Amino acid sequence: MTKELLIEIGVEELPAIPFLKELPNIKTKWHKVLQEYRLDGEFEFYYTPRRLVFLHKNFSISQPDSTVEFIGAPKHVALKDGAFTKAALSFAGKCGIGESELKFKEIDGKEVLFYEKELKGEASKNLLGDMIEKFLLSLSFGKSMRWGNGEFEFIRPVRSFLCIFGDEFVKFEKFGVKGEDSTYPHRSIGYDKISIANIDEYFSGSKSRGIILDANERRAIMLAAFDEISKKNGVQIEIDEELLDEVVTITEYPTALLGEFESEFLQIPSEVIITSMKENQRYFPVFKNSKLSNHFIVVSNAISNDSALIVRGNEKVLRARLSDAMFFWQSDLKAEFSPEKLKNITYLKELGSIYDKELREVRVAQILGKMYKDRLENEVGKDFNAKLERAVMLSKADLTSGMVYEFTELQGIMGHYYARAKGEDEAIVTAIKEQYLPDGEDAQCPSSVFSSVVALSSKLDALLGLFSVGKIPTGTKDPYALRRAANGVIRIVQNMGFEFDIVKVLEELKDGYKEFDTSILEEFILDRLYVFFDVNSSIVKACINSGKRDINELGKAINALAKISKDDEFKENFSTFKRLANIIKDSEILNVNENLIKNEYEKALNDKFSALDKKEGDYEGRLNELFGLKDSIDGFFDNVMINDEDPNIKANRIAIIGQIYKEFLKIADIKEISF
Repeated sequence: MTKELLIEIGVEELPAIPFLKELPNIKTKWHKVLQEYRLDGEFEFYYTPRRLVFLHKNFSISQPDSTVEFIGAPKHVALKDGAFTKAALSFAGKCGIGESELKFKEIDGKEVLFYEKELKGEASKNLLGDMIEKFLLSLSFGKSMRWGNGEFEFIRPVRSFLCIFGDEFVKFEKFGVKGEDSTYPHRSIGYDKISIANIDEYFSGSKSRGIILDANERRAIMLAAFDEISKKNGVQIEIDEELLDEVVTITEYPTALLGEFESEFLQIPSEVIITSMKENQRYFPVFKNSKLSNHFIVVSNAISNDSALIVRGNEKVLRARLSDAMFFWQSDLKAEFSPEKLKNITYLKELGSIYDKELREVRVAQILGKMYKDRLENEVGKDFNAKLERAVMLSKADLTSGMVYEFTELQGIMGHYYARAKGEDEAIVTAIKEQYLPDGEDAQCPSSVFSSVVALSSKLDALLGLFSVGKIPTGTKDPYALRRAANGVIRIVQNMGFEFDIVKVLEELKDGYKEFDTSILEEFILDRLYVFFDVNSSIVKACINSGKRDINELGKAINALAKISKDDEFKENFSTFKRLANIIKDSEILNVNENLIKNEYEKALNDKFSALDKKEGDYEGRLNELFGLKDSIDGFFDNVMINDEDPNIKANRIAIIGQIYKEFLKIADIKEISF
């Protein structure tokens, strides 16, 4: 038999970011508790900043009855000279039975003490308090608060429990709070609890209490209001999904309102205004004719008839923020924009200051400059080396600015504004802005060869420098974001189509760092390919094991092999090539001696291979031609005895299939591929 169950856990306002990180785990963790108590079932989950709500349409009134088996000592230990030993009597005590009830059972060929006990399922209402407590303690938000003389701990203090099971209010006490028949309304409505008669009333009356329980409904209300404001005012609202998630999480009854700030603040770079809005106030920026407008959207959680008062209050707060930003902007423009102050900022104790890092980056950039000389000359002129040095030395100069001190996420962006204001070459300005790209999985890469070289220099210096002083990521720990740096190197190289033999590059760059085994860094970068390409990992391994070390070429090979291997027919036919590769293994592959070819099938295979158009660079075309040899290889295997009595003929037959394997090996070691 089942009943409807409502659980509301009332808390003080939950901080959005930690809550959103744990949100994907909440349903799973409640399911785990349900399973542990043998009461699993479907449920709905709702949340607001002040409550977590679970609704079970059909919740069992009790646990199912169960059977518990107790297994004890072997018979020779439990029974001595016809009498039960202490071990047996202890087992009886554990099972709650008398000596006369002790029995043996053969399990896995051995007689042991055995007792089977029927357990009556516990009434669910008696378990709910413990279940809720266990669930709350399982949640992980990073930091927690203590209250009640420090004896209770959760992300925020728990303030209420409402638990309705059918038509009964379940009473229990956890975290110093007793379950009651009431809930807190929205703070704008009141601070006292409101009584709830039943589950239907809880949901039907939630909006009258100022609570919109469904996060999707709150989101829809906001988006509809955004759309209405946009149409009415002829503006566009930038909808940042992460910000939207955050605002949905911190509101119980959202109201979107249009605010305004003084137009003179628009002389501040738009990124500063937008960052200040989002990070400090959780406002949404507004655009008109594709330009930032002197308006913003605030989503209020207050229930009020005087929305103008709410808008004025938020305008006042934003005005103060923008006044500070204006001061930083104007002060920074007056200050010298140079790398000199970076001498006073430590990058890492073992690697010196950020100024020292920039000097190393200059050397890296100039080495890369030689590699891509023609493309750089074509793009920025013959003085590209001087421009590279200037771009790199100015790239981190904005770290000493007041604006970046206030908004650290604007490093590079502010630098490009300051560089432009000081009249720097536009290629340098753009390179400063794009030096950290790509800064995420789906982020853009630098837009030019010049910017790409500057960005590569920063990432390669970080990798070489930190590896040289032993700061190598282990497990999931990567405090210096070196995996992201390696991913960035791979993406830039592929985006620009750079020749980039990782072994040769590291060999040329390593002299600028403390001596270390660069093969470790080589392997670290190559390992990122397994994450970078969304393909069967054995394909990545096969291409790496070919010995190819040019990152761009490796990428082409992986993509080509992955594309071909998706064909179902390929998987069915691949056993032929797996067999070919396994026969070769570590055998020395000699040149084919056509005078030793005796069999028509070995001749046919050799002739067909010799006729192939071995196109350099066209990995897909070469692979298709090689895999097109399947029928001839099958004919060879079916009709040719490789292990001929004549060692010369045997070696020649191995050479015939070996040359095919060698050609594959220019792209991938096919013996590593598995499905």
